[in-house]
Formats: sequence, structure tokens, C-alpha cells
Amino acid sequence: MAISNSNSRKRKVFFQKLVVNLLLLVCFAFLLFPVFWVTSMAFKSHDDILTWPPKFVFKPTLENFQNITTAVRTYRVGAVSSDFLKGFGNSLVVTTSALVLSLLTGIPAAYALGRFRFKGKNDIAFTFLTFRFAPELLVIIPIYLIFQKIGLYDTYFGLVWVYQLITMPMVIWILMSYFEDVSVELEQASLVDGFSLFHTFRRIILPLAKPGIAAASLLAFIYAWNNFIFALILGSSKVQPVTVSALKFITAEKLRYGDIAAACIVAAIPILILAIYAQRYMVRGLSLGAVKK
Repeated sequence: MAISNSNSRKRKVFFQKLVVNLLLLVCFAFLLFPVFWVTSMAFKSHDDILTWPPKFVFKPTLENFQNITTAVRTYRVGAVSSDFLKGFGNSLVVTTSALVLSLLTGIPAAYALGRFRFKGKNDIAFTFLTFRFAPELLVIIPIYLIFQKIGLYDTYFGLVWVYQLITMPMVIWILMSYFEDVSVELEQASLVDGFSLFHTFRRIILPLAKPGIAAASLLAFIYAWNNFIFALILGSSKVQPVTVSALKFITAEKLRYGDIAAACIVAAIPILILAIYAQRYMVRGLSLGAVKK
């Protein structure tokens, strides 16, 4: 009887795990399908893309990638400048600069808000967060008018300033929790040994906060890289990033689905590289639990 009950429980656990794994597999396939679809479109010819029913077996082509890297495309309606490579370079410059500024200002601010107690601390932290509450369409017109007046419209500095303004609150709020979790005893021991607060922060606190810095950097980079409305309104083709440059593939002749898909694949490469690079710091941080509260 006991053996029968044991076998019954094992079968029940087995079927429960089977159902859970099947549901996870379905969710994974549902989330991954758009990525698969865009990737397949990038390697299809225009005729294969428009074929119905869709072709899952097709002859791959690099024509779409060649199209987006060509400075000028010639359609039946005339020459159309894609500016994709220029937009890609603009995205790298603006996003990287904004990320560096956000980290340089956000890390000390997060440390101060996470480690010290002073009057108005919570109000200051909430004020930083309000920058993320404001809808972009609500603030874009005042920013546009100000930029026109002070000469920051269509400049790299103007876009970098706006991008770091919207990414810095994210950096601060993510890192505050990491700095709060670092053991106070480690910091006090370093100060007792005669090291300065700056040395303690640089040699002890920052290494322990690397997982948080990696996560904050990745999220801030993705948010800035994918931003569209600020780049569209506050800059012309001179400084517009890849998110705006991709609009050039929508022409009066037709929608160039293959070119748009190829542009999406290329535009995602920096994010993938940064995610792979940041992953090792996030994984390494899991082993630091012994020095946290």
C-alpha cells in the first residue's frame, strides 16, 4: 500500500513538472517567435517575404543587408538616402556618451542616497524618479523650444544631455539598493585602517556593486538606444540615431520589409554585445552574498 501511494505521488509530481515545462516551452516559443520572424525576413528576398502562405524554407540572401549599408538607394520614384550607417554611428556616440555621464553622476548620487542619512533624502530620491514619470510627449515641446533658443537643437550635446537626463534616474534607483546591501562593517573596517572614504568607495564598495552597475548600465543603454521621440524632434538627419534612420526605408513606392528587418538585426548587435559582456559581472556578483547583510 505504501509503495502504491509512493508511486502515485511520483506520477503526480511527474505530470505537474511536465505541465509546467510545457507551459514554459509555449511561453518561450511565443516570446521568441517575433525574433525568429524578423531574423528570417532579414534574409528573405522581397518576393519571399510577401509570399502567402509564408515560406519557412527559403534561399537566404544578403541583399537586405547590402541595401541598408548603401548610402543612397535608387527606387523607381528616385534616389532615397538611407543614412543608416550614419545613424548607427550617431546612436553609438550619443548613447555611449549619455551612459558614461549617467554613471559618473548616478553612482555617487546612489551611494550618497543609499548609505547616508540626512534630511530630505527620500524627497530627493523621489524627485529623481519623477523624471521617469513625466510622459515624453508632455516635455518634448518645452525642451524643443528651449533647445531652439539656446542653440542645442540638432547637436550631439543636446541629445546626450536629454538622454542622460532620462537614464540617470534609472541608474540611481537600481544602484541605491546595491549600496544599501553592502555590509557597513566592511566600510567601517577600511576607515579604521586609515583609508579615506574615497579609497574605501573605489576599492571596496564599487567592486561589490559591479553586478548592480552592470545591470543599470545595460538597462540604461537599452532605453537610450531605443529612444525614438526625443531623437526625432530634437535633431535632424545630422545627429539622428538609428531608430529614426530606419524610417527612411518606408518610401513612397513600398514598405521595404526586408530592409527594415535587416536594420533591426544590425541595430540589436550592440545591445547583445553589451548584454553578453555585462552578464559575467552579474553572475560573478551572485558569489558575493557572504559579504552582504
